[in-house]
Amino acid sequence: MTTKLKSILLIDDDKATNFIHEILINKMECTEKIVVKNNGLEALEYLESRESIGDPQPDLIFLDINMPKMNGWEFLEEYEKLENRQKGRVILMMLTTSPNPADMDRARDLKAVNGFKNKPLTKEMLTAILEEHFANQM
Repeated sequence: MTTKLKSILLIDDDKATNFIHEILINKMECTEKIVVKNNGLEALEYLESRESIGDPQPDLIFLDINMPKMNGWEFLEEYEKLENRQKGRVILMMLTTSPNPADMDRARDLKAVNGFKNKPLTKEMLTAILEEHFANQM
């Protein structure tokens, strides 16, 4: 991989899942920075303050649905209200264990969501996402 993404944001309350996903992303050497937030509220606060702390805009967000404080759907409602400079040039993927087909349909109907995948993230899944959405950058 010649060029790396600037940043990947993981939004998930499961520490073990975040740990596994961080290992995979680091092993693939596809980003300069991985940011982990444990719920939608923390992620929104991060996106709103990211410039003041000098972090790059996330290129890719992996979002869980079921989380405390603010779940994935609530996050998406608030995310849509952010200024474009706060959202960045983001590809947003729902990454969940939800077997509910209604969740897949709901995600498909949202403009901000680029895809719906089941956890855990795999090398093959990440490679496919990078090839589909970032081929011109890699």
